[in-house]
Amino acid sequence: MIFRRWRGLKFRNYPLVYKLIVTYILLTVVPMSLLVYVSYTQYARSVEEQIGEYMPKFLYQANADIEKHIQELTTLPEILFNSENILSILRRTSYEKRSDLNKDQYNMNSYLARTYTNGRNADVLGVFVVSNDRVFYSSKAGFKEPNWTQTIGEYAVPNRDPSGKSSILLPADVKLHFDTDTPYVFIRKPINDDDNRKSLGTMLIAVDLSFIDDIVRNFETNERADLWVMDPAGRIVYHTDRSLIGTVDREKNLYPVLNGSFRKSVEGEPAKLVSVNQETKIGWVLVHSIPLHDLTQRADLIRNVTIFVFIAIVIAASAIAVVISYNMTRPLKKLSGLMKTVEMGDLQVDLKVQSGDEVGTLARSFNSMIATIRELIHKNYQIEIRQKEAELYALQSQINPHFMYNTLETIGMAVEEGETEQVVDMVTLLGRMLRFSVSNQSKSVTIAEEVQHVRDYLTIQKFRFEERVHFEIVQVMTDKDLQSFFTPKFILQPIVENAIKYGLETRKALDIHIAVSEEFGAKSGKRDIVLRIRDNGPGIEPERLSELEQSLKKITFEGRDAHFGLNNVNSRIVMMHGTDYGLQLHSIVGKGTEVIIRIPKTRGEELPNADD
Repeated sequence: MIFRRWRGLKFRNYPLVYKLIVTYILLTVVPMSLLVYVSYTQYARSVEEQIGEYMPKFLYQANADIEKHIQELTTLPEILFNSENILSILRRTSYEKRSDLNKDQYNMNSYLARTYTNGRNADVLGVFVVSNDRVFYSSKAGFKEPNWTQTIGEYAVPNRDPSGKSSILLPADVKLHFDTDTPYVFIRKPINDDDNRKSLGTMLIAVDLSFIDDIVRNFETNERADLWVMDPAGRIVYHTDRSLIGTVDREKNLYPVLNGSFRKSVEGEPAKLVSVNQETKIGWVLVHSIPLHDLTQRADLIRNVTIFVFIAIVIAASAIAVVISYNMTRPLKKLSGLMKTVEMGDLQVDLKVQSGDEVGTLARSFNSMIATIRELIHKNYQIEIRQKEAELYALQSQINPHFMYNTLETIGMAVEEGETEQVVDMVTLLGRMLRFSVSNQSKSVTIAEEVQHVRDYLTIQKFRFEERVHFEIVQVMTDKDLQSFFTPKFILQPIVENAIKYGLETRKALDIHIAVSEEFGAKSGKRDIVLRIRDNGPGIEPERLSELEQSLKKITFEGRDAHFGLNNVNSRIVMMHGTDYGLQLHSIVGKGTEVIIRIPKTRGEELPNADD
């Protein structure tokens, strides 16, 4: 009993409306939901990976700039040796008069102000020279400690350092504090008198680290991002948050890398992407930290909007699907009954359905089919003509997939190269080409439309191959004639496709020249329209050219060989206008190929079965 009940609940036994709704959900809602989720996660991951890959490179450059600037500042003490008066002051060890000491003090302080702190070196906060128990100085800011001169003397180099190397003292290493919040460090360098082989003293330069702001501002403008510089022990020398300068980054020893990026997650805080670079000479560590959700902020906005729009579309589409499904069942039942009547041989039936949906189309197709059957019974169609029309339709219908493949391939390549503006232009051109392809079901279009179509196609190829493709379209005829006379649809594009395909295989640059003119036809004895497509490609071997000319003489199309486009275009022209028209080939190996398309001057009212 249970088995029978389960078998009665099979999906195939459900009403058609339920089948359509369930199928819609399975084939549309579920895949689209997965697509949105996968696209968002992949995008967020790629953004994180890209920032994690490139940010250490930026930090490396910033660290190098900081090191270079610090190294430049370490050379400032050398300026003292340019002045003999200053050297004589530094070499003096004692004074007989207090006034002499005051004079040297004044001269030395004035020299330090002129040379170091009065605008020439914007990053010098102060300069101090300790020599023979004397302290000379010039500073843009004062110290908080009243006895700072005594304290500053404690950081002089006690003995002569033969190497003369400079060292960096952090604010935490010096028991002095400027009365400003500007981040700074001291550069300490011994002053050695190489002529007398003795030490003249020590120079301490207070460096304003605000120059780091200008360096890091070049690659980081996000206010939520943090950037700081610390010494190997984790003491913060510089921080975008000034309140943290002087503190210690206790998590430094836990960093998995000192040159690279990693994800940092702390409970109760948003996850962050941390990038680190350690300078090799000074040993300073430059760290950049930014919340991950800031990196994907735009993606989050797009995701939320997409979800909202997606839900609205699903609800609206589901409601429409329910209404349509119920409306479909009634005419389908009626159609089923009429088909049984026709099966019995009664062709005098008519399915009256006024809707414009698929059911209405099916009803009209059914009525058209019955009318066609009745007409075929009463008329004797010539088999050759019907065969010709069917073959002509088949030839034209095979052009579209060939064209679509090449065009979409071109757009795909542009997307991969990240050329966003060009992609927009190409999609616009493709939209116009698609409208040309599907909006007009006639076999013929105006010459102006056909020329515009091939111009759009060549423009897309120009986007793809850039300087490798050049084209020129010359219209000898007037615009009025181009709008008045008609041509079989899709006769230029296949020729141009072949020219690009074979020309770019052997040429660095391909030139395509298209000319539209009016000429006298020897075969037709009339003024015909001639379209010439000339390229500077590799040309065609004489044997192959002979084979192609023989192939063009066949009206029917047999298979898709390498020159499908040539055969297709020629066969359609011959079928529509006779053997006086079609294609001619002229080619010279190594020089190029010229394809001549000759068609009659045909106006819209003269087209045979134009709307078929």
